[in-house]
Amino acid sequence: MTSLYQAVSDYVEENAGIHKVSIRAVTQLVGVSRSGFKSWVNRKKSKQQQYKERVQIRIKEIYDKSKEIYGSPKITHILRQEGYKISQKTVSNYMREIGIKACYIKPWTKTTISKDFSTNLKNILKRDFNPKGPDAAWCTDITYIWTYTEGFVYLTSIMDLYSRKIIAWVLTKDMTAQSVLEVIKTAKQRRNIQQPLVIHSDRGIQFTSEEYRELTEKMKRSYSKKGTPWDNACIESFHALIKREWLNRYKIWDYQQAKRLIFEYIETFYNTIRIHGHCDYLSPDEYEKEYYANQIKQLNLN
Repeated sequence: MTSLYQAVSDYVEENAGIHKVSIRAVTQLVGVSRSGFKSWVNRKKSKQQQYKERVQIRIKEIYDKSKEIYGSPKITHILRQEGYKISQKTVSNYMREIGIKACYIKPWTKTTISKDFSTNLKNILKRDFNPKGPDAAWCTDITYIWTYTEGFVYLTSIMDLYSRKIIAWVLTKDMTAQSVLEVIKTAKQRRNIQQPLVIHSDRGIQFTSEEYRELTEKMKRSYSKKGTPWDNACIESFHALIKREWLNRYKIWDYQQAKRLIFEYIETFYNTIRIHGHCDYLSPDEYEKEYYANQIKQLNLN
């Protein structure tokens, strides 16, 4: 009966501003009494119902802040941090009731290339995706992004494997080695690296060029095995993620729009706000800050 009363209430609310609604006619239509409906409307909500509605409002706030990306696992984690005693199943049910779900749009373009240019390219990383600190291992890759007026544009990104932070990226209209060189230079400047580190990539010609070897001379170059994208799984996963969570929502008309969308996702959300299971449900920026804070604490103790 409650669901019928709710249906009457929803109909009246939705149509009140359009035309005069007869409550008597609507209640007769759905087969409930007018007095019963009025009694239901005037009935005070239980504490349980009030609590549920407060939680649902908070869920919607978290969901909106995440750009409609977070699903029940991440929202549950945030709610628990805020003191709510709630299960993931309950959060999932509440999300279903209020009509929201994690945005997931399957990428439709193939995002990896793999060519064997040399038998001397070694896999130093060996799928060790969990270094003990920042700037011990980077990985890099190129992915395709379709635009309606300019065809494909190409996103080259570098990720620090410790925090999964995208430390540099560049969007170009071609796949020349120059774009890779540009993103490597940016990453080196931003991180001010002093020690050699592992930099992992696939065997694309951009990463085996003479210019690339010169620019990464003081780094330990590592390459995926031929036809094995899993060797570079973290950056491959990020490129799938940015498409699934963000880019595939839009009809991207040109290079400039693609660049704006990528900047918004990486610089104002992914690195700074988006919580990550790998980072103990912190953002990559927060995870790195926590690492350096712990390092300082250790030095002070010593």
